[in-house]
Amino acid sequence: MAALSLDQQLMRLAGLSLAELRAEWQQVRREPAPPLGPDLLRRGLAHHHQERVHGRLPASTRRRLERLVRQLGAAGEIAAERDVVIKVGTRLARDWHGRTHHVLALEDGFLYEDRHYPSLSRVAAEITGATWSGPRFFGLKRRPKPFADRREQAHG
Repeated sequence: MAALSLDQQLMRLAGLSLAELRAEWQQVRREPAPPLGPDLLRRGLAHHHQERVHGRLPASTRRRLERLVRQLGAAGEIAAERDVVIKVGTRLARDWHGRTHHVLALEDGFLYEDRHYPSLSRVAAEITGATWSGPRFFGLKRRPKPFADRREQAHG
């Protein structure tokens, strides 16, 4: 029997009963199906089949999603996405009051003066003693234009 294409595998899932979905889950995931309804089991199986054909998400994207899940669990909401993404290993420098401050981007935060910080904004606060946007302090993000300026550009 020839292997089914991805489209055929996904269409096949639509016709499976709950018991058949659970059996398919056990077969392809090699673990018992979670206690979910048929819609979520179909989606989970479809995701699995798509990963097998197209590959998994990059590790950096999976880590970011895991952080968002933790944030949602802890705070009950997810903060607005940052425009700036800093790659692990990036070194940032900022002169402040005659001294150059160096920060290293880690997988789970930032290293500044041999101390771990969860965010760049916490590092900026440590350096300045005031609340700052970390990306703005380190020159990664420009100050937003005043609303009147944006309105003029949109209509000008």
